[in-house]
Amino acid sequence: DFEKLKIASIVQQGELNSIIKAKPKEFKELLNAVIGIDKLDVASNSMKEITKDFREKIRDKIGYDDTHTDILLRDLEKHQNELEEAIPKKEHLREEHKKLQQDIASLRIKLEEDTPKIEKVKQLELRKQELQSYAKAAIKEIQEEISEKERKIQDCEGCFQNAGLKNDLESKIKKVDLAVDETQKKIQELSNQIASLKEKQILAAKLQLKDNRCPVCNSEVEKLNPLFQEDHLREELVLIQEHIVATKKEQEMYNKKRLEFAEKLQNSRDAEAILKAHSINNEEELKIIKEEIKVKKTSVQKIPHFSNSSLLEIAQMDSHSKIIFENISKLEEAVKGFDESEFTNLKNSINEKQTNLSQIDQQLGAIIEKISKNEEQLKIIQKAITELKTVKEYMVQLDSIQSNIFSRDGPVATSLRSWALNTISAKASEYLTLLNTKIQRMQLSEKARDITITCYSKNEVLDVESLSGGEQVSVALALRLGMAKLLGSSNLNLMILDEPTTHLDAERKKSLVEVLSQLSNISNSEMVMQFIIITHDAEIFEDSTVEKIYKFESAEKGSKVTAL
Repeated sequence: DFEKLKIASIVQQGELNSIIKAKPKEFKELLNAVIGIDKLDVASNSMKEITKDFREKIRDKIGYDDTHTDILLRDLEKHQNELEEAIPKKEHLREEHKKLQQDIASLRIKLEEDTPKIEKVKQLELRKQELQSYAKAAIKEIQEEISEKERKIQDCEGCFQNAGLKNDLESKIKKVDLAVDETQKKIQELSNQIASLKEKQILAAKLQLKDNRCPVCNSEVEKLNPLFQEDHLREELVLIQEHIVATKKEQEMYNKKRLEFAEKLQNSRDAEAILKAHSINNEEELKIIKEEIKVKKTSVQKIPHFSNSSLLEIAQMDSHSKIIFENISKLEEAVKGFDESEFTNLKNSINEKQTNLSQIDQQLGAIIEKISKNEEQLKIIQKAITELKTVKEYMVQLDSIQSNIFSRDGPVATSLRSWALNTISAKASEYLTLLNTKIQRMQLSEKARDITITCYSKNEVLDVESLSGGEQVSVALALRLGMAKLLGSSNLNLMILDEPTTHLDAERKKSLVEVLSQLSNISNSEMVMQFIIITHDAEIFEDSTVEKIYKFESAEKGSKVTAL
């Protein structure tokens, strides 16, 4: 293993003393690498992967792993508490549910008993309204009958007197008509006379006496016939016209009389028609109607205003009202003691309790579901916990293997380091003895997570920091050789040092070469070491017992090696 060989047998530039200059924790990591404890990390990681895969399989199977045990126990306690709280609630709700059902059933019986009564109450109100309507209709009918009779009396009163004048008026009209006709004839005759007189006037104007002689026969006459005298004719014409005016006035008077008689005749005829329309034949019948009106008005006044107390009085109106009243009495007896407001309160109470029952049903359903879920979860959790107990046992074993075998600070690693530290300490102490230093023994020890180096002379414990440069180099070489021995690489008896004098002053450089020379010159062939030193400081080999020195130079054809 080159990496391990490099730790002890190949010293890179400036790294010779680094092994004793390293921090305790770094030295421990170096030791772990030497004895292969770092390989435990691979096994530890593999173990972690195994543990992780195992947990994942458990989670896939039951939904939990061993790390959830505390959570499951808390959940178990939580569900148990919820179950303990829910069960009494369920029982309480069931008791309430049962009591409500009993109350509702009892109230429903009462409701069923009273429901027909509410219908009868409605019928009772309808019958009362019917009786009231009937009474109102009867009153209205009587009032209308009274109004009709009063109107008949009003229409017929005075009609008998007018109706009795009909014949007389008709006779008078006939007489007036005859008078009118006579005056008309008279006027006509007078008009004819006027026409005749006018013709005579024309003729008279032509028949004028000349020298007392007739204009026709020329005979001698004393005077003309008055019929041919113009003055006489004019006088006659005036008299006839005055007679016509007087006759027309008389005719106008007859016409007025006729209109007056015609109007009275029409009134008479109307009165006769009214009496006939009302089927009134005489005044006695009107008297009977007046008596009937008095009776009707008296009966209307006797009908009381509608109320429960007046039902009996209203029932006395007629047989129909009596039948309605009897139905009302039967319905009142059927609903006796029934209170409609109490019935309404009963229905409201049932509805309210039914609502409460529905709410309790919902609560009960919710609590039963909650109990069911809790019981189901308890079974799941209890089953999981039972299985996880077995898993936990396996995980404890795996964790034990992890911590005791594969852990860097476990018993196995600690024992290996203890053995390695003792082995390296023993071998390093042997090399220090061969180097003739004042250090007789070296001890490596592990404390907590650190490894310390302690050097011992004959009489005292030596701190590494207090050693001289040469002594520190000797300690470093002894340690590396001891580690190489542990690795099994000491069979090579070889150590390669690259620029080991870097950061050393001239004295320390020479000290380093002297120490290496001493190790090379040891006569014990089994322990003889070979050192290959690669350096740019050629002066360190002056006055030294180094066996061979080679110089390497760059050339065109490659590196040039020269033995010095």
